[in-house]
Amino acid sequence: MEPAEVWGARWDSCDNPLSRRYMEVVCRKQSLVVLAADLNTMSGLNNLIDQVGPNIAALKTHVDLIDDWSAESWAAFCEKATAHDLLIFEDRKFADIGPISRGQMAGVYDIRSWANIVTAHGISGPDIVDGLCAGWSDVDREGGVLLLAQMSSRGNLLGLPGYTDEMVSAGISNQGVFGFIGNGSRPAELTILRGKVGDRKLIWTPGVNLAVGDGEMGQRYGDPHEAIQAGSDGIIVGSGIYKSDDPRGVAAKYAEISWLALTERSE
Repeated sequence: MEPAEVWGARWDSCDNPLSRRYMEVVCRKQSLVVLAADLNTMSGLNNLIDQVGPNIAALKTHVDLIDDWSAESWAAFCEKATAHDLLIFEDRKFADIGPISRGQMAGVYDIRSWANIVTAHGISGPDIVDGLCAGWSDVDREGGVLLLAQMSSRGNLLGLPGYTDEMVSAGISNQGVFGFIGNGSRPAELTILRGKVGDRKLIWTPGVNLAVGDGEMGQRYGDPHEAIQAGSDGIIVGSGIYKSDDPRGVAAKYAEISWLALTERSE
């Protein structure tokens, strides 16, 4: 199926340069899986990507979790991810003012040079998006920001009245915003968010797992098929894949479920 056929009006409406690139990857790989590779060694990350790379569409990293990080090993890892046709998504959750965020995109990890997408809180105001995009511009690259509109962890404060509406309002017309993070564990909330966001931006969702229910340390999990039917454009899955006995097979299962849900949604 062609991307425009699968994504419908979204294909023409999305305004961030990376949106169509992601949509194309999804169609090539028939997967909406964003792997949360929350591991702390380079060998663990490399082994995981070697196993599941063909079945995922994007890779979520936490570069500051890596105990044995080096610039050289990380560059090689990013090359491997690119070879697997993956967008690299650094889940940094930036939250400072624009100029500081621009500087944080550089620094020892030089996130601007390898990440395609980063997450950010909007608590400091809309200038944070401009600062992050300026970081990419400093090295002649384009990227996209995912604003946290919802979270799936128990007791988070993003659910306070008006917060999600403020995030959507701040990001909906900003071309630097790739999309929003929504709550995959609550389809009803996700459906409401989809209605507010409209067709112009993507929504990626943590909080999904084949084993629905409560996880560790307050995390909640919902069904991946339901999340996509409710409006998710990318399901973020971590321990459900890398803690399984068969990461390759489980990743393929998530890919199959996610692709089926998307094609059903587009009918």
